[in-house]
Amino acid sequence: MSTAEITALREQSFTTRRATVPALEDILYTPQPVLDHGFVRVIDYMGNDAAIVQAARVSYGSGTKQVSQDAGLIKYLMRHWHSTPFEMCEIKYHVKLPIFVARQWIRHRTANVNEYSARYSVLDKEFYTPDAANLAAQSVINNQGRGEILSPDQAAHVLHLLKSDASQVYEHYQEMLNENQQGEILDANRTGLARELARMNLTLNYYTQWYWKIDLHNLFHFLRLRADSHAQYEIRVYADAMLKTVEKWVPIAFEAFKEYRLNSVQLSATAWTIVQRRLAGETVTFENSGLTKREWGELETLMGKSATGHF
Repeated sequence: MSTAEITALREQSFTTRRATVPALEDILYTPQPVLDHGFVRVIDYMGNDAAIVQAARVSYGSGTKQVSQDAGLIKYLMRHWHSTPFEMCEIKYHVKLPIFVARQWIRHRTANVNEYSARYSVLDKEFYTPDAANLAAQSVINNQGRGEILSPDQAAHVLHLLKSDASQVYEHYQEMLNENQQGEILDANRTGLARELARMNLTLNYYTQWYWKIDLHNLFHFLRLRADSHAQYEIRVYADAMLKTVEKWVPIAFEAFKEYRLNSVQLSATAWTIVQRRLAGETVTFENSGLTKREWGELETLMGKSATGHF
């Protein structure tokens, strides 16, 4: 969508009896830049903090009238994992993202998605090129993670490969299509390959786009996983951008989400017992903890490890 089209949409105004959120209205349709060519923008929404409270009070009946403040009720709902009131709010995003990020993102199967189709249209020549600071070797302890940052020479070589490969496959893509992004024929004497076939040689760092609509409960679940420090950088920056929109949309629910989900930790029953033992003054070590080595290491990270190897 062009800048002119976005401007035209933002100049439209409608009279409605539905609840609106001024802070979110201010950024409606406006792309929030992510990575080198990507963006996140809100294009529609339904509900606000009051809708969560309203739904909870209908569900729970007159008993909830004892709650004097909406914030207190929303915190209670979040703290006790009551999900349905949050499902009453929905939001729709337009997202532009690299294909490899989209394939990771789509594993969250709780949203309605409609993706740009390269069967019908020609993809733009836009591909993601990481910053050198985000190029790292494979982690030796985590099969899904990154390890040490590449040296400047190694990073330069990788960036050269990424750029040259992506550029070459796009040239071949256009050659097979026999058309450019404007639909103009490149060689009148040659038949172009079907778009649905020509697309298959494009690399995963090319950009795609989609509309992604989701309720607030499932959005919080997505953000809890993808805004986490352990999430892949390229999807985490999208989650970070979306967090800012949620803060504008439902500020009370957002604060409860940060308190009880995003910035909280979950302990197993055994780990909680260890914390209780430690608070009672007992020295707890790996050998008497009842945890596996990996569980013990994770708990040490959470609680802080002493110089003597116990906490």
